[in-house]
Amino acid sequence: MQPLIDPFARAITYLRVSVTDRCDFRCVYCMAEHMEFLPKKELLTLEELDRLCTAFVDLGVRKLRITGGEPLVRRNIMWFFERMGRHLQSGDLEELTLTTNGSQLRRFAQQLADVGVKRVNVSLDTLDEKKFAAITRWGRLAQVLDGVDAAQEAGLHVKINAVALKGTNDDEIFTLAEWCASRGMDLTFIEVMPMGDLGNEDRLDQYYALDQLRADLSARYTLTDIPYKTGGPARYMRVEETGQRIGFITPLTHNFCESCNRVRLTCTGQLYMCLGQDDDANLMRPLREHPGDDAPLHAAIREAITRKPKGHDFDYSRQRVEGEVARHMSVTGG
Repeated sequence: MQPLIDPFARAITYLRVSVTDRCDFRCVYCMAEHMEFLPKKELLTLEELDRLCTAFVDLGVRKLRITGGEPLVRRNIMWFFERMGRHLQSGDLEELTLTTNGSQLRRFAQQLADVGVKRVNVSLDTLDEKKFAAITRWGRLAQVLDGVDAAQEAGLHVKINAVALKGTNDDEIFTLAEWCASRGMDLTFIEVMPMGDLGNEDRLDQYYALDQLRADLSARYTLTDIPYKTGGPARYMRVEETGQRIGFITPLTHNFCESCNRVRLTCTGQLYMCLGQDDDANLMRPLREHPGDDAPLHAAIREAITRKPKGHDFDYSRQRVEGEVARHMSVTGG
């Protein structure tokens, strides 16, 4: 089939799939404290997610990242991973991976490795137990650290994702870097984005520009730009003193839209062509209206890609939040 090409000649080869809106944490930049989750009947079944993801693979997607909420809290989720694993075996899919908060990795790490997952991203913003409880609202840092242990024991390559939060974890950048280096793990810092209900959270006050964070790291380390890529938006540097890789995802300081190769599918079948825009396409409708025919589904996906924008509008440069998106980060899985 013809590949998916957007209006700006970017090939769409990367799909992020949120398999659930539920999570066992309530991180302040991702969810409201008292979330109202979707009723089960409004969610795609795992069988429907299998069919949808397979349609994207048919259309040229080569990397599939499973997200949430927390993907590993969805019931029978390993059935879905096993189904996606068949695309790895056929060679149609180059990589199957996931982003997780790490809380369930002790239960699932070996099973994930067995179906072909080789890398996982673990969201972990602090190694301080009190700060962790404040950020996640629920705590259980020890459980997450044990999950990281389990992932490495299973042979999974672990990358730590840390949202840079001024006044919260800006004093831990060296601690996080040295901890990751000691365990042979990559580390990626991410700028906080203006998404969700901002009523109780001041994103501008939380914003720690990664230009500044890099300068702070450079006070102790020698950082060298490297061409390493994982298929996502992070730009990587090597820390010469430790040999580790540190990545920077900068949707605000330096947006990465010109090379965007990804779209995001929610657990209700909404396809978001851009994380920082509200335009979406309803793929549940062609999926359910044509259970035995994928042609309408393929057509709907192709039509959606024609509406992929050039980029997002996130901006803090005027000292106010611009380009705010009302949906919570957990809806589209980051």
